[in-house]
Amino acid sequence: MSVDIKDENHVDEFLKMIESLTNFEIKVGIQGTADSKILKIAYVNEFGWTIKPKGQRLAIPLNKKAKEAGSPRNIPDLFTFKTDDGDLYLVRNKSKDKLEFMYWLATEVTIPERAFLRGGYDANKAKMENKIEKLLEQVMTMKLSVSQFQEKVGQYCVKAIRDYITDIKNPPNSPITLAGKAPKTNPLMNHGNLRQNITHKVVKK
Repeated sequence: MSVDIKDENHVDEFLKMIESLTNFEIKVGIQGTADSKILKIAYVNEFGWTIKPKGQRLAIPLNKKAKEAGSPRNIPDLFTFKTDDGDLYLVRNKSKDKLEFMYWLATEVTIPERAFLRGGYDANKAKMENKIEKLLEQVMTMKLSVSQFQEKVGQYCVKAIRDYITDIKNPPNSPITLAGKAPKTNPLMNHGNLRQNITHKVVKK
């Protein structure tokens, strides 16, 4: 009489899974090369930045018309106007006795720090850890593969950071910035490019 013995412990599979869990990282944030435009925008907003002109002044658009024009050179009827407190603007005649302010000619512009990545992580750290712990339990009981675990953790963390960006209010945009993006008032939301570029990727150690 012969007896077939089957190994139902899945030891080899379990050991392979344990090894897989130790050799990767999940990176959440703006993915891109150091010279990519979106990465530069993210860095400026995350840490703050003072922008200084290559020439004498920065032309900051004050309304949608100016912003859509792209450059003061594309609006032929502009002329300079200096206020009593010394600020310089590019304006045009809107009517016989009324000016339309198109650009603020700034000597520099300071963008305040809005730490959406660090702030988003800090605000959601406990929730992220709890989610990861629950998903790990499913991996350890062989109900979830390592690749599924990676995807679920990545998606969860991306959503948490994106939601944080959507809800962020401080520090608010300056009145000049708001004039060019009305009616939107969220300091990190205009076209939504920054938010949409929050993604995740799995990197092997």
